Amino acid sequence: MAEQLSADIVVVGSGICGSVVAHKLLGTGATVLILEAGPRVTRDHIVAAYRNGTRKSDWMSPYPSMPWAPHPIYQPEDNGYLVQAGPYPYPAEYMRVVGGTTWHWAAQAWRLVPNDMRMKTLYGVGVDWPFSYEELDPFYQESEEIMGVSGLPNTGSPRSKPFPMEPVAEVWAMRRIRERLASGGYEVVGNTTARNSRSYDGRPACCGNNSCQPICPIDAQYHGGLAAAAAEAAGAKLIPNAVVYRIEHNPHGQIEAVHYFDPDKNSYRVTARLFILAANAIETPKLLFMSATDKYPNGLANSNDMLGRHLMDHPSTSLQFEADEELWLGRGPQSPSSINTYRDGAFRSEHSAYRLDFTNISQVHNATQALIKEGVYGVELERQLRHRAAHQMSLKNVLEVLPRPENRITLSDQKDAMGIPKPQAHYAIDAYTRKGAEVSKNDFTRVAELMGGTKLQYSTEGYFANNQHICGTLSMGTDPKSSVVDQFGRAHEHENLFIVGTGVLPTAGTCNSTETALAVALRTVAHIVAEQPK
Repeated sequence: MAEQLSADIVVVGSGICGSVVAHKLLGTGATVLILEAGPRVTRDHIVAAYRNGTRKSDWMSPYPSMPWAPHPIYQPEDNGYLVQAGPYPYPAEYMRVVGGTTWHWAAQAWRLVPNDMRMKTLYGVGVDWPFSYEELDPFYQESEEIMGVSGLPNTGSPRSKPFPMEPVAEVWAMRRIRERLASGGYEVVGNTTARNSRSYDGRPACCGNNSCQPICPIDAQYHGGLAAAAAEAAGAKLIPNAVVYRIEHNPHGQIEAVHYFDPDKNSYRVTARLFILAANAIETPKLLFMSATDKYPNGLANSNDMLGRHLMDHPSTSLQFEADEELWLGRGPQSPSSINTYRDGAFRSEHSAYRLDFTNISQVHNATQALIKEGVYGVELERQLRHRAAHQMSLKNVLEVLPRPENRITLSDQKDAMGIPKPQAHYAIDAYTRKGAEVSKNDFTRVAELMGGTKLQYSTEGYFANNQHICGTLSMGTDPKSSVVDQFGRAHEHENLFIVGTGVLPTAGTCNSTETALAVALRTVAHIVAEQPK
């Protein structure tokens, strides 16, 4: 028999969205319990694990994947947790730990552009959101103040109030790139980031360690670990290593309890009056599929077979080359600047929008690996390494993907160590996105010309890297026939079940999804609070 636990509100998942929502709901006087499948991690342990590890280019390496709460691992080989069903591989990365995946993000905290939310009306593709950009603006502002977002207002995203702080100082390499590309008509702008440029919320300013991924060693970046700690300090109870495997409903479709396993597979039943799923855009649909019953044979929140559909991300192609001057990438934040010119335009009726993103990651490691592979040693290795580390640079596109129902997450027929089905990805990159990549290649070439580029190396034709911005699968909308939750994140079929996170976003635009997901989650909280009896 399962051990019984209870709270007014249960939140499944302790990432940024789940933890911030839990924290906010404590203000209603409710008791809040957060269930997290993975273990607790600490900044000092992660820093030590990365410093002492050998796989410096593998940003997942310092983070544990536990037998009871596995997450996808691809280096040194695929652990097979996220099963691939084709036709194009979708190697998503995320972490099941207290605080979630933003422990190792680049902290890019972008807003959408308004037209991202009116794609169907304006361009005849994708879908429209069930509310406007203007309605989301105050929740964007709130999310930026919680995280501590720094930036300048030339991003294409309107705002009614200024950023909480000025941006981190522009690094030398990005200054030179900005100055040289301006002559070719390209405006290079600073990325908006949840990274301190001054002391903020008890955390220090960025000091330029250039290890934003996999870990900011001083917490100048905001992350879900900070959000979870703040929720606990405010009174939320957080249970780590609690693997939720079933959601229980009553005859009327209301949710009554969730069931979880501890690492020894002891079962616990947790009751509440309100349930919030915040377990990311792969694990949340997995859990809803697993909770199928006679009343809901296709899974909860899935009477119209929309659960898991509209999977989106931001694929990338790229160009690496050597500039004709020394840039010495690797000082300051890893991803500081981009070109936003193509985030929106009439062309979106024909091909995807995109952003052009510059990396500032030190080139020493990959240049060393490449030279050794080429058989260069001794004095010549040192000479060439110094040249490449100083001159080598790259840029990538960040491509829009439309919400297509055939791109989806389902359950596989394989099970993990706990006997829980593994998720399965069905994914393809369609002609709309591929055409955007082809158009952006002209920009790659022009940027290289303006930088005096030589030794141009384009990414392999037809190959797309994955930016790990997992969106969709739990789409928000007013019509239950084409969405999973309503405009406030409530499951259409279960009145006391809400979902927050990147999965509910109807479209993905061209930017990292965390800030938009948090803004939408804060809007959900405001609705929940407004519904409470006075």
